[in-house]
Amino acid sequence: MEGCWRGILATLVVLAGLAASGSSYQIIEGPKNATVQVGWEARFNCTVSQGWKLIMWALNSTVVLSVTPKEPIITNDRFTSESYEEGGDFISEMIIHDVQLSDAGHIKCSLQNSDREGSAFLSVQVVGKLSIPNNSLVVTEDEPCNVTCHAVGWTPLPALSWEIGVPASQSSYYSVPEPDDLQSAVSVLTLTPQGNGTLTCVATMQGLQVPESVTVNLTVRPSPLGDTDESGTSLPTWAIVLLAVSFSLLLILIIVLIIIFCCCCVSRREKKESDYQSEIRKSASVKTNKETLETKLKSGNENCGYSSEEPKTTKAASLPPKSYESSVPEEHSTGHPHQGPDHRRPASSSRPHVTFYMASPKKVRNVTLV
Repeated sequence: MEGCWRGILATLVVLAGLAASGSSYQIIEGPKNATVQVGWEARFNCTVSQGWKLIMWALNSTVVLSVTPKEPIITNDRFTSESYEEGGDFISEMIIHDVQLSDAGHIKCSLQNSDREGSAFLSVQVVGKLSIPNNSLVVTEDEPCNVTCHAVGWTPLPALSWEIGVPASQSSYYSVPEPDDLQSAVSVLTLTPQGNGTLTCVATMQGLQVPESVTVNLTVRPSPLGDTDESGTSLPTWAIVLLAVSFSLLLILIIVLIIIFCCCCVSRREKKESDYQSEIRKSASVKTNKETLETKLKSGNENCGYSSEEPKTTKAASLPPKSYESSVPEEHSTGHPHQGPDHRRPASSSRPHVTFYMASPKKVRNVTLV
């Protein structure tokens, strides 16, 4: 019974000694934050006091490396260890080879039988591609143009900027992430070039020792206005607006004049047609009046006892002699009383006047004998 109690007492003494000896060492300085790119190496140092028994390295709460005073215990070839002594303290260095994006996270250094630990954070960067769609650009002088730079597959997104190696009257740029790709960004440069040169798109990122960049050649061709304008200046905006308004008013005036001319032509033609129709109506009226007058004359003054000369002459020759008288005064005294003085003509001594009394009383014919 006594031997059993003695064994238990010895065990307690050993455990107390181990606890006392473990509490005599501690972590003096833990690891520091690090930022590396994918494929690079990451190094973390942990400084402890003398008397330590076991150092453990953990990545995201998983132990990936253990170090004893004799040798390290390696479970993964990407995680190795190196040891140093400085001023009586022990330095354990963990090296992560070929860093992957999944290695990003918390790094812890701890001692066995100790509640103290040192921690750090590992940031992993992915350097993607930087590109400008065209390696050589041709633009017009003094005309605004846009140049686009694409950053694809970066983690985190870089800061994009431009180095302008061409003479330009004005320039500006902006950068935005791609909406459909969280690892890509785009930068747009707007400038008004005045000569040839180069444009460089630069991507910088924390922990990136050498910034990534891409360069494009910019060729400036003369403006078409500059070829035709000997003075090398273009018209101001107000002059262009004034010319446009003047041409518009001139066009409207020409259209109005054409309309007036067409209206005058139509009016003149209608007037001519009206005059022509009036003449036709007047001529027709005159002709109608003439025909009416002739009709009236024919119907009112027609001599029904008149006959042609030849038959009457023959008939007169066959009349008896008693109807013939040679006395001029008797003719007028015995003639028809209804004939007025207007029908008398003075007698001539050299020209005897002979009157024939025809059988018909309706017609009288006078004959002058020479």
